[in-house]
Amino acid sequence: MEIKKYAVGDIVEMKKPHPCGEKRFKIIRTGTDIKLKCVGCDHLVMMPRPKFVKMLKNIVESSNQN
Repeated sequence: MEIKKYAVGDIVEMKKPHPCGEKRFKIIRTGTDIKLKCVGCDHLVMMPRPKFVKMLKNIVESSNQN
């Protein structure tokens, strides 16, 4: 099983949309909790990492930070 790396600046697509209708979010902060910013309305959302991994559909755009 591959462990995926998530970096600040990545654009991710979630399984469920934000109330504004947008499914894409930008990762603002990583750690125990993940802080996301909605691409549609700029609303900030924080969630625990396990919930984030469960709700993640795919990485749309990678920030390519090493």
